[in-house]
Formats: sequence, structure tokens, C-alpha cells
Amino acid sequence: MADRMPPIPAAQMTPDQKAAVEEIASGPRGALIGPFIPSLRSPEFMRRLQRLGEYLRYDNALGHRLTEFTILLVASAWRQDFEWYVHAPQAAKAGIEAEVMAAIAAGRRPARLSEDEAIIYDVFEQLQRTHRVDDALYARAAGAFGEQKVIDLVGTIGYYSTLAMLMNVAGTPAPQAGPWPKA
Repeated sequence: MADRMPPIPAAQMTPDQKAAVEEIASGPRGALIGPFIPSLRSPEFMRRLQRLGEYLRYDNALGHRLTEFTILLVASAWRQDFEWYVHAPQAAKAGIEAEVMAAIAAGRRPARLSEDEAIIYDVFEQLQRTHRVDDALYARAAGAFGEQKVIDLVGTIGYYSTLAMLMNVAGTPAPQAGPWPKA
């Protein structure tokens, strides 16, 4: 698919777009990349989206390893090249095992998951399949994580699903051929 919403040349940006680019570039991302390129077409949307994402990616209660695990689940479900390319190496560095990542990429439940990964996998799958979480799984997740982590988990799933949809509609390419196994 062609990149339907490529970067807007600086000379063609509105003052509001330029201000939004400066805001994102001054934060932990350091540049306008990935989903923020198409979302710049709506600068205020992009600002609010990236603020939520900054919390969910860098500061949420799940911690880095479980956040990266969750992002891979979303990237696989949406077959989102950019997110997989960016997050698979980070997930590996955070301690997600190669065989776990390979199973996720193939759309399968990994054979071996830690208890916290299994809970996240089950919450994600149940949300994808039924659009709800049943009482037993909620009790398991809340008992293991507490309510804040459950909320941050659901927020991370929703946020990265939004990014995946944006980039899939826009045709945002991955920066280069990455570790994403094409299906």
C-alpha cells in the first residue's frame, strides 16, 4: 500500500502544525514519526493523542516489559508493520523471549508465558473476541495487578489499536524492513 499521508513539508505546514511538531519533538520521542505523521493533519488531535501515548509508553503502571508485550499483541492483531518494527526489538531488550514473540507474530498463543503475560494475553484476547472481560478474568487481572494496572492495560490496548488503525488507513510504512514476519 502506498503512503497515503506522507510527511508534510515544513514549508506547507500551518502554524498550528508547526507548533504541534515542535511539541512532539521536544518530548521523549524526539521527532515526528509513525502515527504522528498522518495525525498531524489534525494538530490538536495529534497533541492530545501523543500526550496520552507518552504516559502509556513511558510511565504507565504496567512497566516496560509488559507494555512492550501488550504493544506486540496489538501490532500482531492489526498486522501493523510500523509498530512491530519499532517495538519488537524493544520487547526483546525488555525480556520478552524470542519464541513468545514468534508465536504472537504468527497469531498464536505462546506455549510458555509468565503469569503476568498470560493474564495480559487473556485480557487482550477476550477483549478482541467478545469486546468485554468476564468476571473471572477481571478478578484474576485485578487480583494480580490491581485496578490501576488493569486500567493502564486497557488504555494501552486501546491507544495502540488507535495508532494501528491510523497507520493502516494512512499506509504508513515501517522505517525499513524489520523483524515483522509477513503473513
